[in-house]
Amino acid sequence: QVQLVESGGGLVQAGASLRLSCAASGRTLSAYVMAWFRQAPGKEREYVADIMWSGSSTYYADPVKGRFTISRDNAKNTVYLQMNSLKPEDTGVYYCAAAHVRRATMRQIAYWGQGTQVTVSS
Repeated sequence: QVQLVESGGGLVQAGASLRLSCAASGRTLSAYVMAWFRQAPGKEREYVADIMWSGSSTYYADPVKGRFTISRDNAKNTVYLQMNSLKPEDTGVYYCAAAHVRRATMRQIAYWGQGTQVTVSS
């Protein structure tokens, strides 16, 4: 069993930065790929980025490439999403997720966090 708890969301103006955190607990975390998804109002949940607990390989969706950075702190069992140059279209609920594969589909996600709201005003 893996539990994921997100934090760090909020209301910011366009161009600002936020850092989201995902505290993970459970067994064999190293077996999982950690990912961030987001869901804007009225839209489907979309993949944002992922990182493996072991190794440094990362993946970013095109809309966030160059602005967002995913990282992890193994000692703290925490995954971060640093979001810079935020745009109004980045608004949504951001979810932390754990999967056994890279770029997992919704059905392949093993565990979800509860989500944290990010709102970017223009």
